[in-house]
Amino acid sequence: MTSRRTFLSAVGATAATIAAPRFANAQGAHKLALYANVGPVLTHYDVDVENATLTVRDSVTTPGGIVQYCWPHRNRRYFYAASSSNVPGATDHSITGYKIDPNTGSLTQIDSIRLPARPIHMSLDKESRHILVAFNIPSSVRVYRINKDFAPAEEVPQAPMDCGIYAHQVRTTPDGKHVVLVTRGNEGTAQNPEDPGALMVWDYTNGVLSNQYKIAPNGGRGYGPRHLDFHPTKPWMYVSIETQNRMHMHRLQRGKPQQEVVFDKTTLLEPNNIRSRQAASTVHVHPNGRFLYGANRSQDVVDFNGNPVYKGGENSIVVYALNPQTGEPTAIQHIETQKLHPRTFHIDPSGRLLVAQHNLPVNVRENDAVRTVKAGLSVFRMTPDGKLYFVRTYDFDVGKSISWWMGMVAL
Repeated sequence: MTSRRTFLSAVGATAATIAAPRFANAQGAHKLALYANVGPVLTHYDVDVENATLTVRDSVTTPGGIVQYCWPHRNRRYFYAASSSNVPGATDHSITGYKIDPNTGSLTQIDSIRLPARPIHMSLDKESRHILVAFNIPSSVRVYRINKDFAPAEEVPQAPMDCGIYAHQVRTTPDGKHVVLVTRGNEGTAQNPEDPGALMVWDYTNGVLSNQYKIAPNGGRGYGPRHLDFHPTKPWMYVSIETQNRMHMHRLQRGKPQQEVVFDKTTLLEPNNIRSRQAASTVHVHPNGRFLYGANRSQDVVDFNGNPVYKGGENSIVVYALNPQTGEPTAIQHIETQKLHPRTFHIDPSGRLLVAQHNLPVNVRENDAVRTVKAGLSVFRMTPDGKLYFVRTYDFDVGKSISWWMGMVAL
C-alpha cells in the first residue's frame, strides 16, 4: 500500500489556501500569462498571483503535432513553440511564431518553419535574434534566424560538431557569448551498455557556434545531465543530473562554464530508499538568486488486482538555500507535488508563485480501491524564506495524448 510519505492525496483548494501564508508583492503588480499544452493544443491561462489561481482564456493548435517546448522573445510580445508528431519515422516537426496580445496574453500565429527531426528543446539567444533547437535523435543542435518581422526564418550554417548522445536542452550563457548543449546519454540496460552524458560548450557569435569543448565528469559514465539554469547575478551554473538524482554546481569564468563540479548534492529526501526509477528533472534559480528549485519524479507501476498502480517514490520539488558567497546549495525543503511525474515547473517573475506540470495520469492504490491521479498542474505559493506552500491542483484530460510543456510570461 502506498504510504502517506509516498503519496498524499490532493487536498481541497480552500483548506490549502487557508494554510498557505500570503505576503505583499514587493515588485508591484504585473499581468501574467501561463501557457500549457495537451498534445498540439496550447492553452492560455490568466494567472492571479495574489490568489494563486489560473483561469482558462483561449487556446491555439500548433502545426507539427505535440508541443515540445516554447520560449518567449525578450520583448515579451512574441512567442515561439516547437512541435513534433513525436512518433518513429514522422516528418511533421516545426517551430511556430506567435504574437502575444499585450493586454490579454492571447496568441496569434504569424509563421511556421519545418524542422528535420523532433525538437526536444528550444531557446532564444540573449538578443532574441536566433532560435536554438536541440534534437534528441539524432543528437544535434541547429540555429535559426528570427526575421525583423519576428517570424522564424532560415537556418544558420554550422561547421561539423560533436553533439553527444541524446541532447535534451540548449541554452546561451548569461553574457550571450557561449552555448551549452545538455546531452543526457542513456542509462545502461541488460541488453545495452550505458551511453555517456556530457555538456557540450561552444563560443557563440551572431548565430555561429565555434571552439567546442566538453564537460564530462568520469568520461560521462554515471553522468546523465538533463537541465540547467544560471544564477541571475553570480557566475554560477546549476545542472540537474537526471539518472543519478544529483544537483551539480559549476562556476563560470569569463562567461564560460568550467569543468569542475564545485558542489554535488542529492535531490532526494530519501536517497537510500528508491522504490522505482527516480529521475531528476527541471531546475530553476529563484529570481532573487537566494534559492534553487529542482523536480524529482517517478511513475513506475506494479500490478494490483489486474490494474497497474503506482509503485511508490518521490514526486516533489526540492528547495535549496544558496550560500551567497560560494553558491553552495543546501536543501531546506522537499514538498510533494500532489500529482505524479512533475516533468517541468516554472516560477513567476515576481518570485511569489511556482506552478508544476505533470504529463500523464497514473493509477494509485487506496486501501483496496484504485483511483486515477490525472495529469495537470499544481500551484504553490513561494514565501520570502524560499519555501513552498501547496495551494491547489488543476486536472488535464490528456486522453491518448500527453502534456509536455508549461511556462509563464509577464506581459
